[in-house]
Amino acid sequence: MGNMLTSGFYGFLLLFTFVFFLPVQPSLAQPSVPELWGQRVHDEAHVLTQETIDHLEKKLTVFEDSSSNQIAILIIPSLTGQVLEEYALRVAEKWKLGTKSKDNGVLFLVAVDDHKMRIEVGQGLQGVLTDALCNRIIRNEVAPAFRRNNYDEGVMTAIVAITKSIKGEYHVEKEAAEDKTGWIIFGVIFGLICIGALVHAFAKEWRDVSDYQATGKSDSSRGSKDSSKVSSGSSSFSISSGSSRSSFSGGGGSFDGGGSSGSW
Repeated sequence: MGNMLTSGFYGFLLLFTFVFFLPVQPSLAQPSVPELWGQRVHDEAHVLTQETIDHLEKKLTVFEDSSSNQIAILIIPSLTGQVLEEYALRVAEKWKLGTKSKDNGVLFLVAVDDHKMRIEVGQGLQGVLTDALCNRIIRNEVAPAFRRNNYDEGVMTAIVAITKSIKGEYHVEKEAAEDKTGWIIFGVIFGLICIGALVHAFAKEWRDVSDYQATGKSDSSRGSKDSSKVSSGSSSFSISSGSSRSSFSGGGGSFDGGGSSGSW
């Protein structure tokens, strides 16, 4: 009888734990969304220098004043098990980035310990700041700096690329093509210089041989003088290498999950 009572007690305790305790666990694991407190840059992980934070605040303020687009940054230590996309949407919706009429807000979220990041884009900017473009910014611009633990450079690069994209000035393929074209032009010019030098040297040698055959002797003094000219000409050819914050609050913009995520 006693064993039955004991088994029943432990069974009741297990059921009580399952019903009342386990459902609470996911909510306890979710990282909280910080208040805006009038700031555009929230470095909860303390990976940015104060100079970078002040510069970003000023840059984003100027960008909003000139375009009405609102961009905010949130850097947290860890997602503590929360899905990146879900948390980013929670933050964007709570902060209400962008104006209500334009939905022109952007959130750049970084989870340092998880090595994950996301660019969350408001509905009004998804036409210019596309998912593919966000992915390219994360992969090509930000991830390399983050892999070097240079968060100042990575975040600054992300904001520059995002603002350029919104203004229609960020074109990766075009920049790469222009860079390739530049190298092709340089190669052609360098090749022509080399060919010209070879032709000049061959012509001079031919003239020296012709003169020797005509006179029966070589003019050594002139040869020495010409040699010094060539030497000086060769040495002259070288390739030179050459904090202020304003009150900030969301304008009521809405989000629907547009943007892209990545890792490093």
